[in-house]
Amino acid sequence: MAQNQIADLKEQVNWHWRNTMRPIRFFNFDVKAIIPFFLLLFYLRYSTLVLCILSTLVFWGLEKKGLTADSAMRALRVNIVGTFRPGLPRFRYRRLKDFGR
Repeated sequence: MAQNQIADLKEQVNWHWRNTMRPIRFFNFDVKAIIPFFLLLFYLRYSTLVLCILSTLVFWGLEKKGLTADSAMRALRVNIVGTFRPGLPRFRYRRLKDFGR
């Protein structure tokens, strides 16, 4: 019994290390979705309000699909650029692989 309590106490000491890579949340939204609202504080117009609401809805939709803002930007970049990597020699290009067969 006492050993379990000591083990639990040791585990609680290290909890903060597990949570260091979690995304920062503000009212259940990713912090990157709240950034346009700071613009709204300084430039209070209907167009800025619409921009804030639309950006929040986009971030919310991305989270529902399981993407963070960073991973969504990487996915967008891959879709725009494709497989062409100008900084790599031809033999180091990544090729699409099908592991389904």
